[in-house]
Amino acid sequence: MVDVTEKEMDNPTFRSDTVLSDVHLHCPSKRHLMVRLNAVGQPVFLSYFKFLWNTEDLASEKHVEEVTTGREHQYGSGDELCDKDRNNLKKGRELNSEGVEALLDDDGDLEVVRRPRSASDLEAEDLLRDIVCPVILMKGREDAFEDEEQECTCSNVVKIEHTMATPLEDVGKQVWRAAFLLADYILLKRDTFRCCSVLELGGGTGITSIIMGTVAKRVYCTDVGEDLLAMCKQNVALNKHLMEPGGGEVKVKELDWLKDEFCTDPEAPYSWSEEEIADLHDHCSVIMAADVFYDDDLTDALFRTLHRVTHNLRNSCTVYLALEKRLNFTLRHMDVTCEAYSHFRNNLNDLENLQDRKIKYTVEPIKADFCQFLVYERIEQL
Repeated sequence: MVDVTEKEMDNPTFRSDTVLSDVHLHCPSKRHLMVRLNAVGQPVFLSYFKFLWNTEDLASEKHVEEVTTGREHQYGSGDELCDKDRNNLKKGRELNSEGVEALLDDDGDLEVVRRPRSASDLEAEDLLRDIVCPVILMKGREDAFEDEEQECTCSNVVKIEHTMATPLEDVGKQVWRAAFLLADYILLKRDTFRCCSVLELGGGTGITSIIMGTVAKRVYCTDVGEDLLAMCKQNVALNKHLMEPGGGEVKVKELDWLKDEFCTDPEAPYSWSEEEIADLHDHCSVIMAADVFYDDDLTDALFRTLHRVTHNLRNSCTVYLALEKRLNFTLRHMDVTCEAYSHFRNNLNDLENLQDRKIKYTVEPIKADFCQFLVYERIEQL
C-alpha cells in the first residue's frame, strides 16, 4: 500500500507501508493460504521450492564432479537439466489465449488473477521465464498436506515458512531472489564448501544457510529479532532431512550489526556460548550474505561487522555477497537510479582500499551465468 499526501500541489510526499518480494508475484495459479499467525500477528505461509533435480543425485560425488567440470567449459550437463525442467514447466502450464474467467471466493468477492500470456507470445521466446510456484498450505487442512507429500518427495524440495507484504523492518521474513542465486552457487561449488565452517549475516528465513548446510560442516545463521529467528529455526527443522546425509549442522544465532559484541546473555534464546564464539573465530573460512543491501545505515553497519568479524578470524576467509540491483525512479534525481547498490559499491571499494597491516581485502565479481539448481526467476539485475 502506498499513501500519497500533498502539503502543496508541487510537493508530493510518498510513503510506502509494505514491501513485497518479487518471488511471491510469480505464482498466479496458486492460492495463498496461511499455516499460522506468528508471535506478532502476521500470517505465515509455507512454500515448497523445487530443486531442478533430485538432491540424492547431487550427493553422488561422480555426478557432482561431472557437473562442476562441465560448467568450466560449456555448462553441459547442468544446462541440459535446466532446459529439461523449463520444458516441463512449459508443458505443464495451461494456456488460454482468450484470458481467464472471473473467479469468486467463498464470500462472493472477485479474485483478480494475472492474465496468462497467449501461446503466440510464448512461442516467440526461445526460453520460458523461470517462475516460482510456491505451494502454500492452510492450517488444519490435513488432506492438503497429504496431497503435497505425494506431489513433492522429501529430497526434491526445500520447505520454507515465510511472510508476505511486510513492513520494511520485517523484510527478513520474506524470501528474496538473491538468496536463491547464492544457493545456486553453493550447489554448483559443493566441493569448495564441503566441511567448511560458515557464517551467514542477515540469514532471514534461512534458505541459504539450509542449502549450505547440505555440504558444510557447520553454519551459523544469524539475524536479529526473536520472531524472525524462531521462524528461521523452524525452517532449519523442516529441512533437517536435506542436511543429515552430509552431517551438516545449522545453528540459528542472534547477531546485531548495530552492536559491537556477540550476544552472550544466557537468558536470551539465540545467544552465543563462549565455545561457539571460539569455534567461529578458530574455524570459520566462509562468510555469506544475500539481499541485505537495501538501507544505507544497515549497509554501513554490515561492513563494520564484516571488518570486525574477519579481524578476529584465525584463518583466511572468503566472503560471498549476493544482491539484486533495484532500480527506482526518484524525484530527487528525476531519473531511474539504484542508490542502495551505489552505496554498497562505495562501501565495497572502501573495504578493498582499507589500509590495514593485519588484513587485506580483495574483491572479485562472479558472473551470474551459472546453472540454476532451484526453480525461481533469475533476472539480469541479480
